[in-house]
Amino acid sequence: MSSAAPLTIGLLFSASGVTASLEASQMRGARQAIDEINQSGGINGRELRAVHYDPMSENARFRQLAEKLIVERGINVIFGGYTSSSRKAILPIVEKYRRLLFYPQQYEGFEFSENIIYGGASPNQNSVQMADYLTRRFGARVYMIGSRYVYPYECNRNMQELILQHHDGAVIGERYLDLNAPYEAFLPIIEDVKKKRPDFIFSTMIGQTVPFLYRAYADAGLDPARMPIGSLNTSETEIAMMGAQYACGHYTSAPYFQSVNTPENHQALAHFHARFGAGVSTDMNWEAAYSQLHLYARAVRECGSDEVPALLPCLRGCEYDAPQGRIQIDPLNQHTGLYPRIGCADGRGQFEIVWESRNRVRPDPYMSNQIEGDWVTKLTKLEQPDAP
Repeated sequence: MSSAAPLTIGLLFSASGVTASLEASQMRGARQAIDEINQSGGINGRELRAVHYDPMSENARFRQLAEKLIVERGINVIFGGYTSSSRKAILPIVEKYRRLLFYPQQYEGFEFSENIIYGGASPNQNSVQMADYLTRRFGARVYMIGSRYVYPYECNRNMQELILQHHDGAVIGERYLDLNAPYEAFLPIIEDVKKKRPDFIFSTMIGQTVPFLYRAYADAGLDPARMPIGSLNTSETEIAMMGAQYACGHYTSAPYFQSVNTPENHQALAHFHARFGAGVSTDMNWEAAYSQLHLYARAVRECGSDEVPALLPCLRGCEYDAPQGRIQIDPLNQHTGLYPRIGCADGRGQFEIVWESRNRVRPDPYMSNQIEGDWVTKLTKLEQPDAP
C-alpha cells in the first residue's frame, strides 16, 4: 500500500442499547469489508480507516454524532443507522452539510434523499413477497404486532394494503409495544391472538423485544405449521438471541440469509468465520453493511475521490458481486437492486430458503409500479412444504 493519505469514513453502529445486537452485526460487516479492501491494496493505494462512535441506540445521539463526525473529524461519508427513526435523525445533518449516509438496512420505503444510499430491501423486495407467500399458504387474515415507532407503523400500512387490495384479506388485530417492553407485555397480546385465530402473525417487533414475541408464542402452545409468524427483520442474530427452538417454523422475507448458496457468499463466510469465530452467524444486516462498503470502495476507485459531488455520480448505477448476488445502486432513486427470498427458520438457527428470485429486482420504494403476480414470475420454487 502506498504512503498516500488514508481515506477516513464514519461508522455509527450502536454497541449498547435496545438494537445493539443487530448493529453489532452491521459493524462486523463493515469491519470485514474494510479489512478486505485494505488487504487488497486499499483504494487506489490509500488505506481505508474508520472513526466509530457509539450512538447507544438513541436517535438524538445518532444526530449529534453524525454532526460531530462531519464538523470535528471532516468526514464526508458515514455508514450507520438501524431503525428508521435513527436514519431520519441523521438525514437532516447529511443534507445540511451535503455529506453522504450509507444506510445498510431494509426499511418501510416512501423516502428519497440525494444524501442517502439505501442498501436494504424496499417494500417491493420483501413485503410483497411475504404477503403473497403467506396468504397463499395459510390464508389472508393477519394479526399485526410491532414496535412503537415509524418503521412498524409504515410496514403494517404496506402489509394492510397488500392484504386488503390483492388478497381479499382482513387485519383482525394490530398492537404496538415500546422498544424496551418486557416479556410480560406480550402475554395479553398472545391471549388475544389465541382468541381471534388469525391465519398468520405479521411481526415488526425490533431489537431486544423480538425474542419475547417468539417465546410468548411458543409458551402459549401455538403451532407455526398452522399459524406462523412472518417478519421482514427477524434474522439469524435474533434467533441466536432467543434460541432456535422458538424460531423454528416461522418465516422471514429478506434478500440474504447465511444459507444463500453463491460462491461469493461461501468466500465471504470463510473470511467472516476466520475473523469472528465459527459460532457467530451472518445476517441481512451484516450483508448490507459489508456490500455497501465494497460499493463505496468501487465508486471511489473510479472517481478518485470521496468528495460527494464527485462520488455520487459514480455510485449511481454501481454494481457489486455481493454474497446474495450481483447488486446495483439504482441510478434514479439510490436504493439497491436486490434478490428477494423467503426463508423458513430451522432447528439449527439458520433459514431454509423456500423461494428466491431468479433475477435482481429493481427497488420501487414508492410501490408505484407493482402489479400483483409480477414477482412470482421471477421466482424459483425451491421447496414447498405440504400445507397444514
